[in-house]
Formats: sequence, C-alpha cells, structure tokens
Amino acid sequence: MKLFFAIAFLFISPLLFSQNTLLGSTQDSNSVIIHKDPRIDSLIKKQSQINEMNFRESLRRVKGYRILVINTNKRDDAIEAKSKMYTYFPELKPYLIYKSPNYRLKVGNFIKKEDAENYQKKINKYFPKGVFVVYDVIEVKPEEVLFSDNPSYN
Repeated sequence: MKLFFAIAFLFISPLLFSQNTLLGSTQDSNSVIIHKDPRIDSLIKKQSQINEMNFRESLRRVKGYRILVINTNKRDDAIEAKSKMYTYFPELKPYLIYKSPNYRLKVGNFIKKEDAENYQKKINKYFPKGVFVVYDVIEVKPEEVLFSDNPSYN
C-alpha cells in the first residue's frame, strides 16, 4: 500500500507543484506561445523566389506553331538544312531535335497559324520535298503573350 502511494505521489507531484496547474496559474489561459525557428522565414522567402521564377518561365512557353523543315535519319542532311535556314531566314530560330533514329529541324515561334503558313510558302521554295506547319510549345517574350490579340493566350 505504501508502494502505491509512493508511485501515485511521483505522478501527481509534478502536477501539484508546476506553475501551470489550476491551483496556481501564472499565465493567461487564452494565450499561446509559439517558438518559431528563424530558418523558416528564409525557407519561405526562398520558396517565394522559386515560385516567381517558375511563373515567369511559364509565361515564356505557350502553345503555338513551328515549321517542320526536315525529318530525316541522316545527320548531315539535317545540319545542311539548318545551315540553309540560317542563310535564307536568319530571323527564324532553328531547333534541331534528335529522337532516335530521326533528326527533326523545326523553325520559328509562331503564335498564329497564319503567320506560320506565310513563312511555310517562302520556305517551300528552298525545300521542295515539303515543309509542314506543326503544333508545338513555343518560346515567346511574356509581353507578346500578354498583349496579343489572341484571347486563348491572355
């Protein structure tokens, strides 16, 4: 029986002598104290910067059109076509893409299909096998997308 009281006293004594008991509370019962690690603020700031950078990058890539100039399994033909595009159409950015076993040369970043079709007619003169307008994700300046008259990009 003495053992029972001794064990009970060990468990109850911290409750009786602590400052936050119902008998002798020194703090307001409606307040909460939060101890925040100062590194949390730096993590929040870093995540905010990452989110802003991702948002800016997402404005640079939109759905649009490119012109497929050549689709071949011969690397030399693809490089020659790229050189030809640089020579005759320096304003169009070429994209040489390798997906085994083919090399694809796409050019331009067109938001409107009509603009791509106009260039397609000009490029057809230099590549008689045919060039095609293809739907693709293109690179644009954010102000081109935000201020374009195409409602699907606003």
